[in-house]
Amino acid sequence: MAEPTSTATSTPATDHPNAGVIRRLMAMVYDGFLLFAVLFIAGAIPTLILSPEHIKDSPQTGTVVHELSSGAGGWLYQLYLLSIIVMFNSIFWRKQGQTLGMQAWRLKLVSLNGDKPSWGQCIIRVFASFLSLLPCGLGYLWLVVDKQQLAWHDRLSKTKVLLLPKR
Repeated sequence: MAEPTSTATSTPATDHPNAGVIRRLMAMVYDGFLLFAVLFIAGAIPTLILSPEHIKDSPQTGTVVHELSSGAGGWLYQLYLLSIIVMFNSIFWRKQGQTLGMQAWRLKLVSLNGDKPSWGQCIIRVFASFLSLLPCGLGYLWLVVDKQQLAWHDRLSKTKVLLLPKR
């Protein structure tokens, strides 16, 4: 007789409660640190490629570089960084339903029907979460008063964040 598995993925999504605001915010802090590092590296790449004149101004030449300006700059550079943020979250959510911060706090993103979120839901969720932040984080704080514990971006993307059991 086969022994039942006790992994978090083997139980239906409806068996887990929706995650509260504190756990979600703590997972966001974890992900924020990781995303900062990713954006730092992603931002350095076009800066170093498009500003090679600063690379040759090394200590051996006696030239002091006070500022390293990004040759990309402007809206194109901002769009590039925004695409990194969208890809970072969407790839994690679509692949396994969890970012690294969500894994640490035992959270998992699923569609409202319990399935893995689609690419469209993931992308909508990223942009909708920016909207949830705008009015002083009201979209996130909405979790406290919502009977289903769904934030604005949960509702807009038709997803929910579940609290997984301890292993």
